[in-house]
Amino acid sequence: MCAEGIGVSRILVADDDAVSRRVLGTLLTMWGYEPEIVDNGLDAQRILLKEGAPKLAILDWMMPGMDGLQVVKELRADPNRPSYTYVLLLTSKGQKEDILAGLDAGADDYLKKPFDAQQLRARLRVGSRILELQRRLVCALETSEYRATHDFLSGLYNRAAIIDVLTREVSRWEREHTLFSVCIADVDHFKDINDTYGHLAGDEVLKRLSLRMQSLLRTYDSVGRYGGEEFLIIAPHCDSVEAAAIAERIRSSIAMDELRIDQFSIAVTVSVGVSTIGSRNGTVSAVLHAADAALYRAKGLGRNRVEIDTTSPPQNTVCAVVSRR
Repeated sequence: MCAEGIGVSRILVADDDAVSRRVLGTLLTMWGYEPEIVDNGLDAQRILLKEGAPKLAILDWMMPGMDGLQVVKELRADPNRPSYTYVLLLTSKGQKEDILAGLDAGADDYLKKPFDAQQLRARLRVGSRILELQRRLVCALETSEYRATHDFLSGLYNRAAIIDVLTREVSRWEREHTLFSVCIADVDHFKDINDTYGHLAGDEVLKRLSLRMQSLLRTYDSVGRYGGEEFLIIAPHCDSVEAAAIAERIRSSIAMDELRIDQFSIAVTVSVGVSTIGSRNGTVSAVLHAADAALYRAKGLGRNRVEIDTTSPPQNTVCAVVSRR
């Protein structure tokens, strides 16, 4: 999620004139900014391209090594910049063509030398406001994207997003024959939990289980809320035995301890069906149907267990059930 706006305090100043640097440093400090001052364009470029660089810069147009215009061009040409830098050019050039050249290069504003202090202050305020507006826009976009792809209760991928991940894995398998497996985990007797302890406790159970699953998966596995109390796990580069081992780790971890929610200690278990992509189930719907069939069998055999789909590519081992309730 986006961080709170804290305003612009750090400003990079690049000017080869010692008097100008001293004046700018004094003014910026007096106005509450934290100036970082260099005397050439190469140092300015190095600072602006590194992580955590100041988001506002005052660059003199004419500098040795690399002038302000070149610095701006290099800055705007970098596709990996994580955030925008607002650039104010200081210039003794007064021709309209020169000013347009500076703006076309990517500068946001300009100020002619010798500059008026209050004009400079006003331009910096404009730059700060623009940066804050941009931060809010990026934050809004990130928030809307997160809400569109994540389940509001569990914080996991929602159904559409986790199916999208599965669709991409199926496409990769069709191109590269890259093996992967899916697991559908279902909370056993979840209706009884809601009926006995209330829906708020049931919601808390789903939140706790979501955190537990995430902590037990590999960094490149994906998990989403597939239905009310069902979770879909996608495990790349896993055959059915390896995926069943992941599922068993989740099952046993959840069954090991009761969940303490308010004044209640709630015993929770899950049943898991495992399916691996193969020639007999090489579509999204087929691999899901196979995992669901394995889940149904796990439910029928007493719950709190892991079952592997029988149509998955044959393996040498079958995941054993350690305990049952």
